[in-house]
Amino acid sequence: MEPIIIISILGGLILILLFSGAPFKPARFLGQAVIKLLIGAILLFFLNTAGNSFGIHVPINFATSAVSGFLGIPGLVALAAIQKFII
Repeated sequence: MEPIIIISILGGLILILLFSGAPFKPARFLGQAVIKLLIGAILLFFLNTAGNSFGIHVPINFATSAVSGFLGIPGLVALAAIQKFII
């Protein structure tokens, strides 16, 4: 599957979740968690794309998506530093 198709599907899911909202609190919390995981996966995709020339490749899985999604840019930088210097 091509990356543009994956990005457009993920973006569409994020927009649907943002506009539809959730009527009760647990579903809203779950929706926000899913959105953060998707944003983390997208950030990792862009990191891998840009970091390819620098030898940085962070695998996209649940754990790394959770770290980069919930911590944001500092989490993404931490994952890249761990990948580059420790592993």
